[in-house]
Order: sequence, then C-alpha cells, then structure tokens
Amino acid sequence: MLRLKRESFASRIGFLMVSAGCAIGIGNVWRFPTVTGQYGGGVFVLFYLLFLVLMGAPVLTMELAVGRAGHGSAGTAHRALEPKGSKWHLHGWACLIGCCVLMMYYTTVSGWMLAYFFRFVKGTFTGLAADAVSGVYADLLADPFEQIVWMAITVLLGFFVCSRGLQNGIERIGKWMMGALFVLILVLAVHSFCAARRGRGPGVLPAAGLEPCRRNGHWQCHCGCHEPGVLYPQPWRWRYGNLWQLHEPGLYPGGRVPAYLRAGYLRVGHLFRPDHLPGLLLLRVSPDAGPKLIFITLPNVFANMTGGRLWGTLFFVFMTFASFSTIIAVFQNILACLQESFGWSLKRACAVGTVFILLASVPCILGFNLWSGVQPMGPGSTVLDAEDFLVSNLLLPIGSLIYLLFCVTRWGWGFDNYLTEANTGKGLRLPRWFKPYFSVVLPLLIVFILVQGL
Repeated sequence: MLRLKRESFASRIGFLMVSAGCAIGIGNVWRFPTVTGQYGGGVFVLFYLLFLVLMGAPVLTMELAVGRAGHGSAGTAHRALEPKGSKWHLHGWACLIGCCVLMMYYTTVSGWMLAYFFRFVKGTFTGLAADAVSGVYADLLADPFEQIVWMAITVLLGFFVCSRGLQNGIERIGKWMMGALFVLILVLAVHSFCAARRGRGPGVLPAAGLEPCRRNGHWQCHCGCHEPGVLYPQPWRWRYGNLWQLHEPGLYPGGRVPAYLRAGYLRVGHLFRPDHLPGLLLLRVSPDAGPKLIFITLPNVFANMTGGRLWGTLFFVFMTFASFSTIIAVFQNILACLQESFGWSLKRACAVGTVFILLASVPCILGFNLWSGVQPMGPGSTVLDAEDFLVSNLLLPIGSLIYLLFCVTRWGWGFDNYLTEANTGKGLRLPRWFKPYFSVVLPLLIVFILVQGL
C-alpha cells in the first residue's frame, strides 16, 4: 500500500473551519429537529447532549489519535498501527465502502438544496399557495433529469475542489465557505429571535417530556443515533487527524481543537434550526414533518412572510454550504484511500471517483420516479431509505465497534498507545482511569445502539 507524502493544513484556523464543515451537515438542520419533535422536545436534547459527552467526545479523540499516529487514511493508519500479522487494516475497505454508499444519496439531497436555492433566487415561490409549493417538490422528485443535473453539479464541484489539493483547494474553500456560513447563521438566527420577540410565536423546543419517547418505543433515539456523525467514527475525521501537525494541541476533549468541534455541533449546527422558526407555529406545522419540513413547510413560511424571497435564498445557501462541506470532506477521504491503495495520482483518483459517484447516485434519484415500485424497506420506502439505513444503522455502528476495540484492546493498537498519542501536545490530559469505561462500558453502549437500530 502506497504511503502518500503527508500534507498539512497551512493554519490552525483552516483545520478548525474544515473540521467544523465535517460536523455541520444536512442532519443538523433536517433530522435533528424532526427527531426532537418526535421524541420529547427539550428532554431529547438533554439526552442528546449527555450522549454527546459520553460517546461522541471519546470517539472523536480516538479518530484524531489514529489518524495522527498512523499518518494516513483508514486502511493505511490501521496497517501502520496494528500488531504484525493482524487484519485490522481490512476495516479500511469497509470505511471506503461506507463513504461511497453515503455519497450515493447525500449528493442527491445536496442537489435538492442547490435546486431550491436557485428557485428562490428566481422568485419561484413568491405568491404561491400551499398546494403549489407542495407541487414544486413533487415535480422535482418526478423529474429524474433535473435531479441528475443538480447532483452532477454537486459531484463535479466537489471533486474539482479536492483536485486542487489540501491547502489550495479544501482548506481555501473551507475557510471561505464556513466563514460565510457563520455569518448566514448569525443573520438568520437574529431574524428568527427578533420575530419571536415581536410576538410571532415561540420556538417549540421545550416541548413534551418523556412520554413521546415511551410512546414511540425508541430509547435508541436519545443516544443521538439519528445524528450518526456525532457519535460514530467518520473516516474523513481521522484523515484530518493525519493532516494535523504534531505540535498542535492534545486530543483530549478538553483540548482546544475538539472544543471547537463541539462548538460546531452545539452552537453552529443547532443555533438556527427549522424548529426555531416562529412561522411553524403560525402555520400549525409539527417540527417532526421530516423532509417535508425543509422542502414544503419552510418554502410556505418564506412565501408568506415579509422578505421571504431573501430569507429563503439565504436559508438554502446555508443548507447548500452545510451539505457541500461534508461532501468535500468525504470525497477527500475517498481520494486518499484510492491513492494509497492503488498508487494512483490525484488526477486519476479524481477521474475514477467522479465517474463512480455519478453513476452510483443514479439509483437513488430513480427511486423517486422510474423505480418508485422498488420499495426495499417496505411499502412507501425508497432506494434512499435503504441506503440511509445501511449507512446509519449498520455500517457506522458496526464500524465504530471495530474501531473502538482496535483502540482499547491489546489485540489492536492498545489503550496505552492511544493514551500516549491523545496526550501528545498541549492541552488537558486524558486520565488513565478512563480505561474501564472506554474498554467495557462504551463498547456495550454501541452494541445496545446497534441492536436497537435493527
């Protein structure tokens, strides 16, 4: 396996911005409010934050430690750190497959965001009635050609950015895009809070207690499983750990860099969410409406509010940036895996990756129209649902269990080696007495989540 020349970020702010881009995705503003509305409102958020600390933070430190110590993508890092003769590096192929499956539907949804952005720019929703707004979404899903066009634009732009390299491509566009995203979030949040103070309706976050969770029978949801990027290992994050200079702060959750990543989840991803829009209360719409919340409810809200065309445009710019930042992070990891596994140049890896993702994303699109009769998860389901279940409920939890055991057992890298790497550099230190929790309790929690999600 080829070991690539190790790149590095040009600045700490570049690493923070790109890492925050990984943390902020469609799930932060799509799935999070949906699940929050379904499972207890504010109570769900309390459990979510609890498991973010209990599971998300430890896993994040392990990802960065393996990436930094192994100097490569998932397969290369495992091969460099695993005991001689073991097969932990095979997990790298599973990570590559997971990234590809994720992009098979994520690029389609990102294309929808881009399509809605241009629709708001053109004023398509201005003056439309509720039925007409719903018809716009239905027409988009029914047109495979338009969806393929928007998906292709997303894929081509993503691989183009990655083809420019780390500093000239990913870091440069990441700093510009995430900086703009922070400004957009601030503007939208201020507008939402000001509207609430004018009496247009409160947010719905402090809703019901434990009863909705008991009624729906999914305690698994409180673990944040509907936000898999928060709790489960992500191959692109240990790739960025590889690109992190050794003199940077330590990896313990109290260290500066992971603290900024947590801020990305808690302050950036959740500061402005659809369930905070006062307009939802005015239209008597539940925040658990799922995809319709983004593509039907919110366009209705914007169409019936002063300056709605502008706010709708800004919102879907925000959504496009949030999804695209994740896409370039995943693409970068796919390219690194291809280069290291097959010895390809960056140009060749980009060409192969582009063709593959373009072709592999088509089934998801056809599942809403020409292949609508294919319902792999039961009546009413789509190809997208099956792909999402495969990634979120199988590949990520199983992969996280393997990855965790690699870091904490003597048959893998080992807890002592992980602890040494995590405590390298400045910042707070990870205490050794965490070992029983990392070695026993955390694996059992992940197994419980895996079983509950089946």
